[in-house]
Amino acid sequence: MTNEILNANQKALKINLDAKRYGTFAEIGAGQEVARWFFHAGGAAGTVAKTISAYDMAVSDAVYGHADRYVSRQRLRAMLDHEYALLVERLDKSHGDRVAFFVFADTVATRSFSRHEEGHGWLGVRFQTEPRAPFSEIFIHVRMLDNENARQQEALGIIGVNFIYGAFNLYQNPEALIGTLLDHLTWERVEVDMIQFGGPAFARVDNRLMALQLVQQGLTEAAMFTARGEAIQWSEVFYKKPVLVQRGSFHPITNATLDVLERAQEQFAQSPRIQGEEPVVLMEMTLRHLRMGEFIDEKDFLARADTLSVLGKTVLISNFLRFHRLAGYLAGYTNRPIALALGASKLKEIFDESLYNNSEGGILGGLGQLFKNSGRLYVYPSLNFETGELVTAETFPVAPQLKHVYAYLLENHFIEGIRNFNKDAVRIRSHDILDQIQAGDASWQKLVPPPVVEIIRRDGLFGCGKS
Repeated sequence: MTNEILNANQKALKINLDAKRYGTFAEIGAGQEVARWFFHAGGAAGTVAKTISAYDMAVSDAVYGHADRYVSRQRLRAMLDHEYALLVERLDKSHGDRVAFFVFADTVATRSFSRHEEGHGWLGVRFQTEPRAPFSEIFIHVRMLDNENARQQEALGIIGVNFIYGAFNLYQNPEALIGTLLDHLTWERVEVDMIQFGGPAFARVDNRLMALQLVQQGLTEAAMFTARGEAIQWSEVFYKKPVLVQRGSFHPITNATLDVLERAQEQFAQSPRIQGEEPVVLMEMTLRHLRMGEFIDEKDFLARADTLSVLGKTVLISNFLRFHRLAGYLAGYTNRPIALALGASKLKEIFDESLYNNSEGGILGGLGQLFKNSGRLYVYPSLNFETGELVTAETFPVAPQLKHVYAYLLENHFIEGIRNFNKDAVRIRSHDILDQIQAGDASWQKLVPPPVVEIIRRDGLFGCGKS
């Protein structure tokens, strides 16, 4: 017997019939689509203490304080803070011993007569697991991908109900909660590209693993977290900023890996297109890099994340097999230049025509995405270990039919060879270092950044100390 997936109306009704839950709905933008489901389901008087919709910016500021951006995590948090404090202040004495309070809030921008950009929004729920328990909370960011305003509103209502139902019924199993967010929706309609858990109910939840879950379960193609392990969303860090990305397995990160990034960053900073601005730097791991056979070892993933954390790096987890899809995705969040730092051996992937789809315009369409927003490739020399030959951006053996295209990209600095590279670094390979770590061969410590050496030894990462 298969488990039935409840629809939004059934979920709203179950919550309404649960005498334990009582709270406020505060929604800005896209109507009161989430609250509407609870009124439509029936029995809402047992669940809904208040609904509010402060559409006018002046009214919103008067209630929640000024915000630089109205569809933002900052505004969402202000809404939750204000409404939760008010709910407890007014009702704790009369209701607090028998109900668990909650506040659901969203701030959303959908398509409209005057706004034609992609719809997106922030949703949050702050809730008690038991009466008078301290609150916990969850934040998500969604992209609404339908073309019609009415369809976006409908999708917002459904995911809002799924979100609240999951928070109340699945908070002890966050992975399952994530898996229900798109019940009766599809990834073509809604993308969830950020989730953050907080509070005592989630004391043991690692938000880095939750970012990984979003990508693994197909709710988004990419998710990010900071060096401190905090989930972040694209627009929070990329807005009007140049971006530099380094893709790798970081298993572990080596002196060579770091030299590729630092030399690329030096040349990127000298580009007249960014005028000395400090770029956002991302270390990207794809699901392909993380898989060991058919599975992803979460302990191994966290070990990689920990080593990047001690270097202060922001981590991007993605399901982008091809570089051009990564660049195209990033270009949707910033109009500033995007650069990729990579070894010359990776150019094989970029200039392999078989890896491009005709529906995307083949390799020319893919290169158009890759070099959008004045995109750049900063190419570090790679050593061919079979021949001993050093391959650079200038000597890369491109296929005959692509020579003119490659020459154009090289001559116009879309592809730049990294100049001040470390000749010793090109001999360093992460899988060799991993073997040395696991074999107890201490020579690896000279080939890895000192802060990374320290954490690997201290925490026994990657099998260190187990030989």
